[in-house]
Amino acid sequence: MRHLIDILDLSTQEIQELVDLGGRIMEHPERYAHKCDGKILATLFFEPSTRTRLSFESAMLSLGGKVLGFSEAASSSAAKGESVADTVRTVSCYSDIIAMRHPKEGAPVVAARHSEVPVINAGDGGHNHPTQTLTDLLTIHREKGRFTDLTVGFCGDLKFGRTVHSLISALSRYEGLRVALISPEELKLPSYVKSEMLKKKGIEYIQTTDLESVMPQLDILYMTRVQRERFFNEEDYLRLKDSYILTPEKLRTAREDLRILHPLPRVNEIAVAVDQDPRACYFKQVRCGRYIRMALIMKLLGIPEEE
Repeated sequence: MRHLIDILDLSTQEIQELVDLGGRIMEHPERYAHKCDGKILATLFFEPSTRTRLSFESAMLSLGGKVLGFSEAASSSAAKGESVADTVRTVSCYSDIIAMRHPKEGAPVVAARHSEVPVINAGDGGHNHPTQTLTDLLTIHREKGRFTDLTVGFCGDLKFGRTVHSLISALSRYEGLRVALISPEELKLPSYVKSEMLKKKGIEYIQTTDLESVMPQLDILYMTRVQRERFFNEEDYLRLKDSYILTPEKLRTAREDLRILHPLPRVNEIAVAVDQDPRACYFKQVRCGRYIRMALIMKLLGIPEEE
């Protein structure tokens, strides 16, 4: 039995296999419509979510399986003080696989230790979000055809952005990566991520507060929102929330083959006018999320692609 807690739980070969399978499912979804007949996915979301929770549910339903779960801690026994360990022990009696989101870093690790079925980390605090990373990787591969020799700009909340941390971890294993870290001083990438994923591996990177200065160099621009729910101080959030707003004017020096990604939800960090730009890929990402999660569910349940 395998779990997915961190993107580094998967080898680069396994990531490529999942990306390839996700692509095949995307092209011919009808061939996979009964792969999970009789299987049940439990979605344990102790924190609000739209895309991640619904994409997991859509993925399992598209595979012929069923779904049960809850969408907020208040509607579970966590509101009565039940531990994550006991919740997962209970739910694993009712299901074949679990997708869990939790506001506390490390909660999915605890869940995996006590579960009788595979556990997928659907986001834990500001730490990890491996299935969003798989979604990002499928999108990048479909748009660029490779993971090597890319210059990737990460813009916005790099301190609390678990999607940023996970994607940097994943891409750091591929040759020719160059990284631009674009953020206010208060939201810089944590030093442990820079040390472990960039410095230790000799990856070329720059830190800047100026998005437009690095725009011409980028193959991928990964925008993120400033997350109100990660701040203890409302004044700090209000001061920083509009630090970077991507507009058509700011894209005037960007490459024609630039691809703009965003894990969503968007607040106002990408102007709606950018949606019409052919380089905008964030809604393509949403679609990719469904199919890569179908591939992951099949892999963790040990379901072969061919009968």
